[in-house]
Amino acid sequence: MRNLTMMTDLYQLTMMYGYYKTNNHLRQAVFDMTFRQANNNSAYAIAAGLEQFLEYIENLYFSEDDLNYLDSLNLFDNNFLDLLRNLRFTGDIHAVPEGTVVFPNEPMVRVKAPLIEAQLIETALLNIINHQTLIATKASRVVMAAQGDNVLEFGLRRAQGPDAGIYGARAAIIGGCSGTSNVMSGQMFDIPVSGTHSHSWVMSFPDELSAFRAYADAFPDACLLLVDTYNTLKSGMPNAITVFKELKDKGHEPVGIRLDSGDLAYLSKKARIMLDDAGFPNAKIVASNDLDEELIWDLKAQGAKIDTYGVGTALITSKGCPALGGVYKMSAEEVNGELVPKIKISENHEKITNPGFKKVARIYNGGGKAVADLVMLEEESIDTEKPLTIFDPLATWKRMTINNFTIKELLVPIYKNGELIYETPLLMDIQAYAKEELDTFWDEYKRLNNPHVYKVDLSQKLYDLKQQLLKEYS
Repeated sequence: MRNLTMMTDLYQLTMMYGYYKTNNHLRQAVFDMTFRQANNNSAYAIAAGLEQFLEYIENLYFSEDDLNYLDSLNLFDNNFLDLLRNLRFTGDIHAVPEGTVVFPNEPMVRVKAPLIEAQLIETALLNIINHQTLIATKASRVVMAAQGDNVLEFGLRRAQGPDAGIYGARAAIIGGCSGTSNVMSGQMFDIPVSGTHSHSWVMSFPDELSAFRAYADAFPDACLLLVDTYNTLKSGMPNAITVFKELKDKGHEPVGIRLDSGDLAYLSKKARIMLDDAGFPNAKIVASNDLDEELIWDLKAQGAKIDTYGVGTALITSKGCPALGGVYKMSAEEVNGELVPKIKISENHEKITNPGFKKVARIYNGGGKAVADLVMLEEESIDTEKPLTIFDPLATWKRMTINNFTIKELLVPIYKNGELIYETPLLMDIQAYAKEELDTFWDEYKRLNNPHVYKVDLSQKLYDLKQQLLKEYS
């Protein structure tokens, strides 16, 4: 594990120093991580990145080199640097498990810790969770557009740096991709890797047929040929079929072909006919070439004969939405031994925070479909034997009464008094959980464009507390 303790903003350290100098650094505080808007046109997000955040917490310490650098800034005294030398995380963390479907303005992570510790971890938490949640959400949309066909993550060369490529591939698997081209991610996370050859392979031989034969000789049981280097239908497909017949005569089954340019709907239909007529109905057609969820949706609508989609740039960079926009805000602070609710007020209503020590309950109807999330204070409970009335926290006249329902609390304990008490699932188990989660939501919330807005409401008690603090500070 890498020590990422110094991966922070300077103002975290200057605030920590200020807390220390005013003797407030050990006071307990509560912070919530939320996000204000999901991926463009998406109503939801897929939580991801918790495992790497836990690695960060487990390896949280300032090395002597770190302390020497901080000393060189001439900002901090030696007593504070000694405090950092012995600093470890001692607080509590609750979070939604990776793969959970989450919505704007509800806590994804809740931290309760001494103020100096809770402040320090903000930057890394946002960096890790924001990025992987963003990519997992984009992958979920791409996979949804493919309507059951395989989607492979092909984005490493276009990722914004090595970590974005490695952990973006991990997040893409959580979002539903069946594999990645990224060998290091495959090794690190035990996920399927996939790849064939590039145009340069074909161009390095005297002719296309020689290139295909050489590749088939090297990989007789994993032969998938890229057929668009010169002319897809006039040379690529006929040469691929020739080689496939030679493989078949030797007792091998070809995997298929890949299309990387041109009109993918038209070419895939023609290629399918040619493969079927040649006696290869099981040969797969893989398509790539700057695909995203919108283009895949259109290809499906046009009846494209594509079995697997390789998605690179648009997925690994979350085309259309470069950042999740998660935030980390104080919601309560210890005063005279008690947690006192805190609120941030803004001219923009979406930036006004929800105060207090909170949790999130997901409400399911009798058929197991999610109907709303309710953000509530930790001490509150819901009686599932009685009707529950919820209301829009902005348009309060919009109300709904729910009968015959069940609930699930989304935040689960991760750390207790600085001790890790959560066991991280295997990555493919997280992927399966994410799929199960999505299946509990109606399609109206998941459509690619203009999805129905899912209800995230406040309990009456939390709403009243918020209104009280708004009046108090306005």
